Amino acid sequence: MDIITIDKQGEKVRLDGISAAPPKKTDRDAAKRELETLGEELFDLQDLLWGAKMNSVLIVLQGRDTAGKDGTIKNVAGLLNPRGVSVTSFGVPSEEEREHDFLWRIHLHTPRKGELAIFNRSHYEDVLVVRVHGLVPESLWKERYGHIRDFEEMLAEHGTIILKYFLHISQEEQEQRLRDREKEPRKAWKINAGDWEDREHWDDYTRAYEEALSRTSTKKAPWTIVPADSKWYRNLVVARSLVETLRPYRQAWQDRLDEVGVRKKAELEAWRKNR
Repeated sequence: MDIITIDKQGEKVRLDGISAAPPKKTDRDAAKRELETLGEELFDLQDLLWGAKMNSVLIVLQGRDTAGKDGTIKNVAGLLNPRGVSVTSFGVPSEEEREHDFLWRIHLHTPRKGELAIFNRSHYEDVLVVRVHGLVPESLWKERYGHIRDFEEMLAEHGTIILKYFLHISQEEQEQRLRDREKEPRKAWKINAGDWEDREHWDDYTRAYEEALSRTSTKKAPWTIVPADSKWYRNLVVARSLVETLRPYRQAWQDRLDEVGVRKKAELEAWRKNR
């Protein structure tokens, strides 16, 4: 898969030049089989993460309306053990949250060691929505890029593995999905006039996303641009990226658990001798 990952601050991003569709020769059935295999490995890696408690994992999902944030959570997080997994959706800040700095409500939901947290939207809304709709002065939201980089660097220094995914959907596919919601009774609850209104700001959001991706990509907190026009391919890309990122930690986590196992056995033997 020729997937774009940005891990250097300042790297130029042009979303209009990046396809939102799967590569032409990608086989859907093969992708499904691979996802199942990745799911087994991911479950095992998560078990080691939970037991070793050396690291935590933070997954950030961003994307336009209908890009599939909920679907990604359902299909990828569904491969995990619910124990040790949290999902937080960040909407309009509450009155209490507005009385703090913009990262206060985010920090409350970052994962402890051994845990995996998924953010459905995140602190990036404070350089996206607020920019496009002019909710705060430009002088304020521009400073937030640096605050975000510092915040994520601090998390990484304390053992958090950060993966950020921009679910890249085309304008045509988004329109189709919005219309499908109107036709499908079970999805009608998702209808929101604001989604159609935001389409009128497509170019503004494109520029906002491009700058956010460029200015907040680092080695410790890279952005991956996920083609999201096809849901099955989107799920595969995220799952593969997650497994490939966690795989190098496997041995260290296993070594820690082996050490703990030796100590626990010694404690048990000592207890039995002293009975």
